[in-house]
This record gives sequence, structure tokens and C-alpha cells, in this order.
Amino acid sequence: MRHDGRENDQLREMRLTPDYIKNIPGSVLVEQGDTRVLCTAVYELKVPHFLKNGDKGWVTAEYAMLPGSTGSQRTLRERQRVNNRNVEIQRFISRALRNTFDLKTIIGKTIYIDTDVLQADGSTRCASINGGMLVLVKTLRSLVYENLIRELPAIEWIAAVSIGVKNNAILADLDYKEDFAADADINIVSSEKGNIVEVQAFAEESPISKEIFKKAIDLGVEKNLEIIGHLKKFV
Repeated sequence: MRHDGRENDQLREMRLTPDYIKNIPGSVLVEQGDTRVLCTAVYELKVPHFLKNGDKGWVTAEYAMLPGSTGSQRTLRERQRVNNRNVEIQRFISRALRNTFDLKTIIGKTIYIDTDVLQADGSTRCASINGGMLVLVKTLRSLVYENLIRELPAIEWIAAVSIGVKNNAILADLDYKEDFAADADINIVSSEKGNIVEVQAFAEESPISKEIFKKAIDLGVEKNLEIIGHLKKFV
């Protein structure tokens, strides 16, 4: 039994508040345990310069920890400074979401996903992908409604979950306390078809076995299907 009473393979309670922000195509407040992330999506009728003469649109994400998100230790606002952790995470989110549909279906358009961490208690990048998936679908639906694309593209839903290893026990959906103490932390993004989109794995001080790693991946895919089922209730 874990410190919060969950079983090893049990997710934290996930609460979604869609349309949290008015007047934009997609927004949702994602709460996974005590982690809270506000995800929003808007679009522009243009693409980055490197796609100016291309045949597809683009999806990109930004990620930020708000000043009070980590408690009394205030997090500085980014403004013009570069935060390497944030850059790495937003690339992680962007890559994952670009795997969900054919970008040629939104040629000439860019969808921006913003993920702002209001309260951090572990797995913020995974919560950001989960909320980002939902607002992306809502924005694609909005593009159809506004006759900016002909039809909703085929979408392969994804979700993300953190899987931890502690003393060879495999734990799903780490909070901060578990993440801090884990021997390994594995962030797994996978699709509704069971396909692996991305895996980030970090071992602390000692490696984990291939057998444990495979079991962690299998659990991550299983839990992501559970999350996807929950997300789909809100579209």
C-alpha cells in the first residue's frame, strides 16, 4: 500500500473541467491528485517559417510553472529567460501531440497548446499531455465548425503516465513524494491502439533490469488506455 492508500497500479483521481476559459476553442483544467494544470488551445491561420511553402500545418506547445505552483518556494516567471527544463518538456508535449493526426489536414494553420502548472505534485508533464490532447481535439472540432477545414481528421488519441520503480515495485502515476524517492521514473506516452509514442526513462544511482522496464511499459500502456477512456467522455 502506498502512502496515499493507493494500490501500486492505481491512478490518482483525475478530474477535468472543460471550457474553463471562455472565448477560445479549447480549454480544460486538469487535476490529477494534487497536480493541477490549465491547458488551453488557440490557432492561427499561418505556419512557422520552415513550413511556409510546405504541405502541412503545425502543432506546438508551451509549458510553464506558475510562481506559486511549487509552494512557498516561488518559481520565477520565464519572461525572456530560457528555462531548459521547460523547453525540454514543451518539446516532449509538442512531439507527442503531433503524432495524433495527419498535419496535412490543417495545411496553413498552427495550433498552439499552452500548459500552465497551477499546482505541482508530480507528473506535471503527463498531466499537460492529457489535457493537451483534449483541447487539441476540441480545437480541431472548432476548425470544422468554422469551415476552416473540411472535416475532422482521423485522430489517434494519446495519453501519458509516469511509472516509477522503487525496490523493484512498479508504481503508477507518481506524486512528488514518490517521484523524489523513486529508483527510476519512466514517462510513457502511448496511443489508444497501444502504440508507443515516446518514453523518457531516468534511473537514479542504479539501473533497472530489462524485465522490470518491460513490465513498467506494459503497465503504462494499460493505464494510458484508462486515461484515454476518461478523456473521451468530455468531447
